[in-house]
Amino acid sequence: MPPATKRARSYDSARTRAAVLGQLGHVREAVRGLDPGRLALPTRLDGWTVRDLIAHIGMAVTAVHRALDHPAPPRQDVTVVRWPFATAASASAIDAYTRGLAAEHPDLDAYLTDVDASLRTLLAAHPGSRLLLTNAGALPLDDYLVTRAVELVVHTDDLNAAVPGLDVPYDRQALAAATRLLADALAAKAPGGSTEVRVPPYAVVQCVEGPRHTRGTPPNVVETDPLTWIRLATGRVGWRDALAEAAVSASGERADIGDLLPLMS
Repeated sequence: MPPATKRARSYDSARTRAAVLGQLGHVREAVRGLDPGRLALPTRLDGWTVRDLIAHIGMAVTAVHRALDHPAPPRQDVTVVRWPFATAASASAIDAYTRGLAAEHPDLDAYLTDVDASLRTLLAAHPGSRLLLTNAGALPLDDYLVTRAVELVVHTDDLNAAVPGLDVPYDRQALAAATRLLADALAAKAPGGSTEVRVPPYAVVQCVEGPRHTRGTPPNVVETDPLTWIRLATGRVGWRDALAEAAVSASGERADIGDLLPLMS
């Protein structure tokens, strides 16, 4: 497992909660009118249709509900930056559960409406400090909501890739949270100060062992936009392909971070 980061980034509770609700709302509005043909379209997710993907988005949000059904752990034992590294272990169970949900909820609009309403009720009833047992470890509710923002943004991008012209918008705060958490995960996976990774306007991190840069222009720089960074970090786009398409720039002998990607799947 990657070593711990030197310090954990903090996230604004109110903004994170609003971001999760906002991105879920964007998805609900966009998929409300999808016809059976478009719901049956394939996605880039290993055999999932658009219907499966929408069901999974609801499932990703109701992970909060399921965690709150259990007693609070006695103490926090992990930071939120560890979450991306814990996702792969649950992939098989998530796949089976998602397909079951898609079969159980033929009316996806009603399903997402219920998810939204129940999440609002739970967030009003529980403080952000309430500890949850998650697949990564024990985390406060508000930190776990940052991971839900990541899930929502990643799968919104999957939806947009699958359905021509859908164009689900991205909540700015949700996009910022996803970008920052995945950038911090890179710094946790490859600690160091020789390479600067820039994802304007949301994140800048230093990573990779080697001479630490202190002033002036860094000798090793990677720069890209938020959606390309999220696609790289989650394996939706390969490093070499992103370079070839000029979606990412990398300068310096330590700027090739392809072997560190993806960070989660």
